[in-house]
Amino acid sequence: MIEYGNGVGQATGQAGGSNGGQLDWGASIGQFLNDSAHTVSTLPPLTLAVIVVVLVLGLIALRRVF
Repeated sequence: MIEYGNGVGQATGQAGGSNGGQLDWGASIGQFLNDSAHTVSTLPPLTLAVIVVVLVLGLIALRRVF
């Protein structure tokens, strides 16, 4: 960092870093949904069937509790 002239002009711990950027919530949500859809689409059929059965049983259990 010193060799690039950033040793004195920046606060301690931030030399060369790019922290503090703006967070784009729309892009983050879109990436989350895209990654989730990709993960589900790559699961084998047996795993998808198990997930569906577990979700249905969980909904039945919630219905009985409430």
